Amino acid sequence: MADLLGLTDFHACYYAQELTRRFPSDAPEKLTSALLDAQVDLNPHQIEAALFAFKSPFSKGCILADEVGLGKTIEAGIVISQKWAEKRRRILIICPSSLRMQWSQELAEKFHLAAEIIDSNRLKALTRTEQANPFEQDAVVLCSFEFARRQEAPISALPWDLVVIDEAHRLRNVYKKDNRIGKSIMRSTASAPKLLLTATPLQNSLLELFGLVSLVDEHVFGDVRSFKAQYTSGSVDYENLRRRIAPFCKRTLRREVQEYVRYTQRISLTQEFTPSPKERELYESISAYLQREKLYALPTSQRQLITLVLRKLLASSSFAITGTLESLVARLEDQLKANQQVEDLFYSTLLKEDYEPFEEDQEAWDLVPLDQMPDPLSLEDKASIQTEVEELQGYLELARSIEQNQKGTALLTALSKAFAKLSELGAPQKALIFTESRRTQAYLYQMLEEAGYGGGVVVFNGQNDDEKSKEIYRTWKERHQGTDKISGSASADRRQALVDHFKEKSQIMIATEAGAEGVNLQFCSLVVNYDLPWNPQRIEQRIGRCHRYGQKFDVVVVNFLDRTNQADQRVFELLDQKFQLFQGVFGVSDEVLGAIESGVDFEKRIVAIYQSCRSAEEINQAFDTLQKDLEEKIAQDMLLTRSNLLENFDQSVGERFRFSSKQAQGLLDHFESWTWKLTEHFLEGQARFGPGHEFELERQPFDGLVVPLGRYRLGKGAEAAYQYRPHHPLAQKIFELGRDLRPEAARVKFQLTDSGLKVSALEPWLGQSGGLQVELLQVDSAEEEDFLLLSGYGPGGLPIEPEALAGLFYLPGNLKGAAPELNLGLLVQGIEAEESRVLAQIEAKNSRFFDEEMTKLDGWAQDRKEGLEIQLDKLEQDIGLKKNEARRLLDLEKKVAARRLVSELEKKRDQLRQNLFTAQDEVEAKKDELLDQVEERLKARVERKFLFRLGWELK
Repeated sequence: MADLLGLTDFHACYYAQELTRRFPSDAPEKLTSALLDAQVDLNPHQIEAALFAFKSPFSKGCILADEVGLGKTIEAGIVISQKWAEKRRRILIICPSSLRMQWSQELAEKFHLAAEIIDSNRLKALTRTEQANPFEQDAVVLCSFEFARRQEAPISALPWDLVVIDEAHRLRNVYKKDNRIGKSIMRSTASAPKLLLTATPLQNSLLELFGLVSLVDEHVFGDVRSFKAQYTSGSVDYENLRRRIAPFCKRTLRREVQEYVRYTQRISLTQEFTPSPKERELYESISAYLQREKLYALPTSQRQLITLVLRKLLASSSFAITGTLESLVARLEDQLKANQQVEDLFYSTLLKEDYEPFEEDQEAWDLVPLDQMPDPLSLEDKASIQTEVEELQGYLELARSIEQNQKGTALLTALSKAFAKLSELGAPQKALIFTESRRTQAYLYQMLEEAGYGGGVVVFNGQNDDEKSKEIYRTWKERHQGTDKISGSASADRRQALVDHFKEKSQIMIATEAGAEGVNLQFCSLVVNYDLPWNPQRIEQRIGRCHRYGQKFDVVVVNFLDRTNQADQRVFELLDQKFQLFQGVFGVSDEVLGAIESGVDFEKRIVAIYQSCRSAEEINQAFDTLQKDLEEKIAQDMLLTRSNLLENFDQSVGERFRFSSKQAQGLLDHFESWTWKLTEHFLEGQARFGPGHEFELERQPFDGLVVPLGRYRLGKGAEAAYQYRPHHPLAQKIFELGRDLRPEAARVKFQLTDSGLKVSALEPWLGQSGGLQVELLQVDSAEEEDFLLLSGYGPGGLPIEPEALAGLFYLPGNLKGAAPELNLGLLVQGIEAEESRVLAQIEAKNSRFFDEEMTKLDGWAQDRKEGLEIQLDKLEQDIGLKKNEARRLLDLEKKVAARRLVSELEKKRDQLRQNLFTAQDEVEAKKDELLDQVEERLKARVERKFLFRLGWELK
């Protein structure tokens, strides 16, 4: 290979080895290629969190518990990306159904990783292909909590390399017997390393922390009984508990990272409106209709869910409910024709055009069973159905007579106020309007077009099949043809096209709930809740489309409030004041949101109030009760406990982050520079190189590898080019070629004086010459690690430190003929000394890992022993009480029965005593097993590979 820009084959071999060698779990270099691949601006705490997840080869996982808004998804993405780069590609992400698409988008956009969402529909499709296990994919696999529970068997069957559980606090009660989802996931992922993500690892009880830690590693604490005895009664030894969870839980606070993460505010605007008399009549009539005990139009098995949806549509607009009323009338008429009640999945047949369910809602629909086929209709049934048809037709006629909604008129006023506020803030004039109905979406689109926003409005929903969206997609594809922007998935690309159009050309996007799932819109800072959900988690996710990491401006949140509706006012009060969703700093609501097990269940409580309460007094009383229940879940003493256990009071935290940032950036700079130089070296004559780490690939450079021709860019922001990164097939091939280089010994002149670089360690050797040898040391012990061993000398055979020798390869160099006569004895002696030093470090590190594991296991053993002793003490007390009771009995038959009970208790006690010894034996056996594993892993398998030697001159 020809010399190019001062890069020799010696440089190329050295760079390739450095770029691809295996690093230990606690080394920042381990993550470098993953960080270079990532399309994100990384912060020090995120790098530290990823390293924390890798810190011990014996670890079974950890909990990343950063406060909301610090990028736990990015932290997990780094870990996933690194696992993928190491060819450990059985990766499963379990998350709320509402976050599956967001995860898929984040992995694709930020880490170039494909994701496969496995749900009921995908499962059916894979079953048709006769695939043995649907979770066996050449991609990161995503599924919801409930789906994971239902698919325990296929999940258990795979040896996962990593399982990520997002919103892991949903499993915090896994220790309870009736926690079906938690226990199922615990069983199916028992042998897999796990990464748990949650901003609220501790909400109501320390037992929740026990549950989450046990989900990661069941050998940290003994059992619930001993944990309760130690940490939930009397004076709690927080320091002891904190020490035990420290290896498994990392939490970073917003106040710790304010130096480099800017937080914007939420600014709340409330737009009140008064419905017209017709609108009010329609609302009250249908509300009263839904409160009836018997309704023929609604399937019995689905009535609760359908009622919830109908009330959402009723609150959305008269246009939204019109289509549903038509469906209800048609359904009743079908029943009369069929002479029997029609039981079906109502959403899929009649509501689909009106309401687009969020993923979490859809899963709830899927779980609703069908009723048995009913008997033929009686004459009384037919008469009642006919009456119901006529009543609904009256509501339908009323709804059709309403041409304009007062809330729609109020939207124009609200937009005017909100855009004025954006101007005051200096933010872009863009608005994201949310509605839960596609019919309302169409109404708002037409109204805004007529109001002067023509051409500046784009709609976004689960279908995106209107003519304007199709045209936007066609234009977008033409624009990005031949770049990585086109993923190949039509639905994903269509969504991205609409987002790009909103960013670059439109002023307003009207989105449905399901449509905007997983979309990031940090360039917009106005969120309009035209329809306000009752699910606080849903609202947080809505606002989070814009108010998230990367948002540069304060985010204005507009909510609409019907001043004539008492229940609506109480709902808004609860969401605004108790959940603190609409104002304050980024993520202020996470304490409260973590208290809610399920947003859907919370919605059900709200709709139950609408259904059961008929007066303002009843409404207020019901909401007072709901508010009290909520306050009890958000106990202030738990906030203090969390602070004592999980918050970092290390005063040097800021300094540590600054060091990590500088270190990480330095590593990235070196790795990016070496990747670029290697690429120039091996693509000489195959590509034209320009400024800014860009090149034009003009022909296929290597046999057996076909990559797209065209423009490539190394680094972030390759908008109109292919993204060139360490794990791109072209880069991987170049690294392979570099690793395989074994250049013949030669004389190399390294340029320090004219290089413009400062390498202090080399300055004493300026103008001198000597010899250098490089070998690769591969160690397979507790971890698989590679080391570059450098040995060298200067004039008179004076040894040179390896760090100084490595500095030579930072400098340009030129070949100057054959190598001088080298002192091979000195070079080999230096290599062997370096090998001994490295192996001694590995042994010391492995000893530390082993001590940490034994400390953990000793704590688990003590817990098990104490738990059994607590049981024994309780049994001894029960036996004593039963004996006393038996002595006091005069009836012989009862006395004998009582003594028999005592005898049974004594047998149980004796069995427990035996269990105590058995448990101790089990612990010792576990320790022996661990010792055997560690002993085997510590048998370091060492291999040295010669790379090259050279004679050097430094000028």
